Amino acid sequence: MKELSEFEEMYLKRMFEIHAKEPSAIVKTSSLAEMMSVSDASTTEMIQRLAGRGLVTYIPYKGSRLTTEGFSIAAKIKRRQLLVEMLLTDVIGFEGDIHSISCEMEHAINDQLEAAIDSLLGYPEVTNSGERVPQVARHFETDIHTTLLPILNMPDESSGEIEFIALSGQESKTLESQNVKIGNVVSKSDNDLFVNTQLISISDNLAKKILVRLGG
Repeated sequence: MKELSEFEEMYLKRMFEIHAKEPSAIVKTSSLAEMMSVSDASTTEMIQRLAGRGLVTYIPYKGSRLTTEGFSIAAKIKRRQLLVEMLLTDVIGFEGDIHSISCEMEHAINDQLEAAIDSLLGYPEVTNSGERVPQVARHFETDIHTTLLPILNMPDESSGEIEFIALSGQESKTLESQNVKIGNVVSKSDNDLFVNTQLISISDNLAKKILVRLGG
């Protein structure tokens, strides 16, 4: 299937949000248009476009519903939005416009990064506000090489390059003092962590906020 645009993904996600509240409901075009802040005519045109791709069932003069494939795609988009929101609030401690930023970032996340954030957050099923996180089938048997995961969860006798540090301020300075920086190599041996062969000592709370891509 041709890749969806961000706008198409947003339509699907909004329909999913309505279905989540009323699973049997037919999504009214006017309601969807209001959620998207566009005209009814523009919404009808988009629904027909999505219907042509097999993602939506269009019911003239009544509204539309997600198909099985459309529902699956929409659930994944919503899932990524919620995971990013939790990453920003629970891990990074960001206090800005969480919702707007997460809506922008959800479209740029691929399957591998989604899995890494999911692992970092401890595989959440609900958000702090009680909203259910759409679940997926997780594949823990994925090849260990090239896997992105928190250094807290690194297998013994493994190593990899630091790619992401979800810290700032004093915590970041604490890591820098031990040479824990993006691009440096972390290894684990006998449950001890080393950066460029230097033994480091950090808490589990910090270790779960540092993502490393495992290598050979």
